[in-house]
Amino acid sequence: MSSRVHTVLFICSHNSARSIMAEGILNSLAGGRFVAYSAGSHPAGEVHPLALATLESMRMPTEGYRSKDWSEFAVPGAPALDFVFTVCDTAAGEVCPVWPGQPLTAHWGVADPAAFRGSEAETRQCFRDTAIVLKRRIEFLLALPLASLDRLAIQRAVDDIGRG
Repeated sequence: MSSRVHTVLFICSHNSARSIMAEGILNSLAGGRFVAYSAGSHPAGEVHPLALATLESMRMPTEGYRSKDWSEFAVPGAPALDFVFTVCDTAAGEVCPVWPGQPLTAHWGVADPAAFRGSEAETRQCFRDTAIVLKRRIEFLLALPLASLDRLAIQRAVDDIGRG
């Protein structure tokens, strides 16, 4: 992989929390080296308000996110993808569409903060903890010397990040 801009798709079943936060975090930290998107196999149709509040608390943009179906990224004219990361176990077990660009794929599963049941403060902390895990994994991705690694080495590295 060269020094060009790499395209990443984060997938979660509902595309309302984890994948949205991952999209926002990568786009905020990438410095133009990556462009991130997110989608869901069964999108909720709305972004969870605490996902946006969490991004805001991390001083990251909160505008322009929407819950969308992963099929948007498997049609002619869709961005060619370099990476597809599932961030929930349900989406990881589903049969995915054929993605343009023959992307590398990995599972970076994290617990669903939207499914957490607790006080408002505990729920906010759960969203924050999830975002911190995603941010750390994204920082590892950003630290990879992609231009000097072959495809197999990159695949091993992104798999390792998910096992983290």
